[in-house]
Amino acid sequence: MHEWALAESVIKTAAEHFKKEKLKKLSEAGVVFGELQAIDKEIFSFALEELVKAESKILTGCKFKVIDEPAAFKCRVCGKEFTLKSLKKTAAEAEYIHFIPEMAHTFLKCPKCSSPDFEITAGRGVYIKYLTGEK
Repeated sequence: MHEWALAESVIKTAAEHFKKEKLKKLSEAGVVFGELQAIDKEIFSFALEELVKAESKILTGCKFKVIDEPAAFKCRVCGKEFTLKSLKKTAAEAEYIHFIPEMAHTFLKCPKCSSPDFEITAGRGVYIKYLTGEK
């Protein structure tokens, strides 16, 4: 059900931008989904459509484009940058990381120095990357 709450936040943010920039029309919003975020895109997209109909007439006609952002990491020990796809993991480990991204430190290690001390540099969360509209 958090898809509905996220969709509501996206709509609220887009509507605020619409008003702040005094736009006549908002035509497209690029919404980034991090690979580590546990979100059902179909439910999220459906929630966006329904919430626009029910709550935000000013966003009618706006196309919400979902953009996938791959997970990326940087080792704090050796500086190596790597992606989630480049690492070997079991299906169970991948599922744990998907639902609780901090679990990555339990199951993943830097491919260069084997340290579990790394930062997540991309692929986390949901955010609006861009809004396109007419003034």
